[in-house]
Amino acid sequence: MSLFRKPQPLAVLVLHDAPEVAAAIRSALETATDAERPGLERALALAEESAGRPAAELRGRWVRQHLAAAGHEGPADSVAAIKILREAERGLTLLQAVTYAKEAAAADA
Repeated sequence: MSLFRKPQPLAVLVLHDAPEVAAAIRSALETATDAERPGLERALALAEESAGRPAAELRGRWVRQHLAAAGHEGPADSVAAIKILREAERGLTLLQAVTYAKEAAAADA
């Protein structure tokens, strides 16, 4: 790495709204009717499960979605996959694309 090169920020922003969604569902459960309760309880379980997922896993899902949209069926960390990612997200640096592709490949293994 060069001394004069600034580190690039990660281009894929991972949003974890699940804790806020879970709190809203818990609030809705307090006033829910008996008919609404089972659906809200299931939604709460799903939101809590999603809240515990690490950012690398969410970036891996982003990678797989972009590769699937492009019709790529090979490994997520192949040269072709990295090219697809950089074309899909123009601001993505080569290092970022490689990092995300490796995360996706590791999650698939």
